[in-house]
Amino acid sequence: MSKDLPLGRETDYPDQYAPELLFPIARDDSRVWAERGKWPPFSGVDIWNAWELTWLDRRGKPRVASAEIRVPAESPNIVESKSLKLYLNSFSMSHFASSHEVGERIRADLGKAAGAAVEVSLMSPAQTEGGTTAVLPGHCIDDLNIDCDSYEAHPDYLQSGDDIVEETLHTHLLRSLCPVTAQPDTGSLLIRYRGPAIDHEGLLRYVVSFRRHSDFHEACVERIFIDLKYRCVTESLTVYARYQRRGGIDINPYRSDTADDVQNLRLWRQ
Repeated sequence: MSKDLPLGRETDYPDQYAPELLFPIARDDSRVWAERGKWPPFSGVDIWNAWELTWLDRRGKPRVASAEIRVPAESPNIVESKSLKLYLNSFSMSHFASSHEVGERIRADLGKAAGAAVEVSLMSPAQTEGGTTAVLPGHCIDDLNIDCDSYEAHPDYLQSGDDIVEETLHTHLLRSLCPVTAQPDTGSLLIRYRGPAIDHEGLLRYVVSFRRHSDFHEACVERIFIDLKYRCVTESLTVYARYQRRGGIDINPYRSDTADDVQNLRLWRQ
């Protein structure tokens, strides 16, 4: 892990537009399970919601918006989260002609850092006020009566039977640790699959075992996908995490081997 990461150390908070603040991290650094040069068996996107975006118009009047940012899983880099926070904060005392100009700057800068085209949508307060929270589809497995004693990504808990099923499951007990600061990242997890029936109790114990696992949001979701795909021999699989926000930003990685559309759901803790 680079010592130059802004995460976990004291930093200034520039309020003048500064794209150089963005800090890319190679995805392959966290893909320890993947063969180098071989693309993993999924596609997907990382959806970032930034809730504290503000800038000045040409007359010096503040403007505010929320931003939805979509970074493809195929991009060679992720963007370190604190660097994104600092970068977005740098718009706060900078003048722009329109929200369109702000969105285009963010799109270009993040695309350069990620190494791939990203999608950026800015929404005014009027477009988001009155919005309701979503409920994850499928069956919640959180009330299962299980014993837990392992808290470091334990894939041996995953078991599947002979019956072929198609089901959607979810849990709100996902928790992992930031690999730089050790701060907890908590969220909800959706799993949709077709294949041999996955043992629900073993699945929940597996999700709970990430409680002290240290990795970025994106890497945790990819590891969960790989463990489920190969240990439970799924025919089709989608894994979607909705993490709580930190620093005004929530990160929501989606990985799938199907061509489903990805909805940007806002859950009760987001």
